[in-house]
Amino acid sequence: MVTTSNNSLICLGIESTAHTFGIAIATSQGQIVVNINSTYTSQKGQGIHPREAAQHHSEVAPKILKQVIQQTSLPLSQIDVIAFSSGPGLGPVLRTGASMARALALQLEIPLVPIHHAIGHIEIASLFTGARDPLVQLVSGGHTSIIAFGQGYWRIYGETQDITLGNLLDVFARTAGLPFPGGKAIEALARKGKNLIDLPYVVKGNDVSYSGLLTATKLQLNKGVALEDLCYSLQEVAFAMLTEATERALVQTERSELLITGGVAANKRLQTMLQEVCREHGATLHIVPLLYSGDCGAQIAWTGILAYQNGLQVSVEESIVQPKWRFDKIHVPWR
Repeated sequence: MVTTSNNSLICLGIESTAHTFGIAIATSQGQIVVNINSTYTSQKGQGIHPREAAQHHSEVAPKILKQVIQQTSLPLSQIDVIAFSSGPGLGPVLRTGASMARALALQLEIPLVPIHHAIGHIEIASLFTGARDPLVQLVSGGHTSIIAFGQGYWRIYGETQDITLGNLLDVFARTAGLPFPGGKAIEALARKGKNLIDLPYVVKGNDVSYSGLLTATKLQLNKGVALEDLCYSLQEVAFAMLTEATERALVQTERSELLITGGVAANKRLQTMLQEVCREHGATLHIVPLLYSGDCGAQIAWTGILAYQNGLQVSVEESIVQPKWRFDKIHVPWR
């Protein structure tokens, strides 16, 4: 049963940008009341098929909503705000989540709030780590960015010039016949690797480029190099590139905190590299809790609270999805 103070807001958030459909309830007291997610998984050697993922989301959406209501004993009439992931992401799956959000907002006659998925990753991590003004490393299937907040906007200090870190891991995993998403399987195999294979290392200022690394690793796989060694080498090179760029940005921005969030933030080897950088520069490393590192409804519900408290909402007619929505264009009034 949800227990909140009389002046506490309750937001139901819906995440639906890629392979995960999630619904969560958050309060303005910073409590995640419930957070239920279901992830579309493809067969080995295959990635996300947008229409199949959308079909998965459509099938699980009513079941997850029912679970949320049952677990909280919360009547929908007590919900104050509906938030949904408006972008960026895959069009078909974004529309699935948005459709449910619109229907609930109309039925309950309550405000509807569009949330940028990446800002959701940052805010849920900030909530649970207590990071106040950090340099942020956002690493996932959709984002690889080094950012800091200034004058109302998130400013990009470095990013990928081609594919994201999460995409790099997923595509290589697919090539190697590993399950999707591929990061967890690669991390497990990397622990068994012993030989560091020579692979391209491309850092341009604070930016990284992963396409050449992916091509080279695939070629080594075709030559019969042990998969464990390739996973180990891929991680070492990819993470070292991003760590170098992050260290440079940390010095440039003079931040005393580094926050890592997004699905790849769960990787222990990446965490270890960043911890060493923070140690050398007297900074504190904040790591998003594992439960909230991947895509989830909680990131949307909590950010929905922040956005609504600062006057952000849209009508149902204006509630479009934005597959290519850049977060550095969004004014963030609560920071």
